[in-house]
Amino acid sequence: MSERKPVVLVTGASGFVGRHVAPALAREGWSIRRAVRSPEGRDDEVVIESIGPETDWQAALQGVDAVVHLAARVHHKHEEHAVQLYRNVNIAGTLHLARCAATAGVRQFIFVSTVLVHGRSNEGRAPFSENDILTPRGLYGMSKAAAEAGLRTLARDSDMKISVIRPPLVYGAGAKGNFALLTRAVSLGLPLPFAAIRNQRAFLAVQNLSSFILRRIANPDPASNFEIFLVADKEQVSTPEFIERLARASGKSPRLFRMPPDLLGTLFSVMGRQDTHDSLIGSLELNLSKAIATGWQPQVSLDEGLRLALSAQEA
Repeated sequence: MSERKPVVLVTGASGFVGRHVAPALAREGWSIRRAVRSPEGRDDEVVIESIGPETDWQAALQGVDAVVHLAARVHHKHEEHAVQLYRNVNIAGTLHLARCAATAGVRQFIFVSTVLVHGRSNEGRAPFSENDILTPRGLYGMSKAAAEAGLRTLARDSDMKISVIRPPLVYGAGAKGNFALLTRAVSLGLPLPFAAIRNQRAFLAVQNLSSFILRRIANPDPASNFEIFLVADKEQVSTPEFIERLARASGKSPRLFRMPPDLLGTLFSVMGRQDTHDSLIGSLELNLSKAIATGWQPQVSLDEGLRLALSAQEA
């Protein structure tokens, strides 16, 4: 008789990260249960139309050994009017799922948070570490920080082991946001005004995020029910170097020109894109020593991660 495979519930399984994480878990012997909003006709799906404080997780959690919680409200066109939406999904929804998981006897809960709980930049300061006092920016960062605090409290009264992962910009095939914009700009040969930027930023290939989740889910800490990790690629590079690496991976020549950072910042401010300014001009360095101490090493380099992202998009 074959031994029962451990079962993992992956929320946000149809999203960018989920489409990479779920297959990686399956390759390591996990039986995947995909929580999705819209069914795709797969046998391993469970439809969860919305995540919030009233979501019925009973059927989805039956027989589950671990949860990887990726689903979240990330962007909203009118963020200032979406406070309750972020609270319902990212805070109340996350904590309700975690409580239901603990009640159902789930042994491990992996919560993918964001480095934005630290703020958008560590300019002039030491690299961010897990023990820093949090200074989240924006509704998204604040909601993730609040969810982390709630999970920490839950872990004190539960046998379920909770791991929080704070990634920076995650790139790979299917990524959206700034990575998609930069990829398109490089592909079109558009001139980009970042040659004068002298920052240092952490990035994370989706393969490396997946490998850390695998490492954590296979090797929980027996001495602690709650741990936080900053995870990124080994190389932390400047914005112009990232663009140059991206161009090289796509077989293009980078078209970078110099614009004074102050003028560039003013332009972004006038355009109402302070978040883009912070994520492209400011520094965001991370101390990865805690993640490395678990025995994890990034599977792919920055160059390899970019090649994989672009080759998959072209296929």
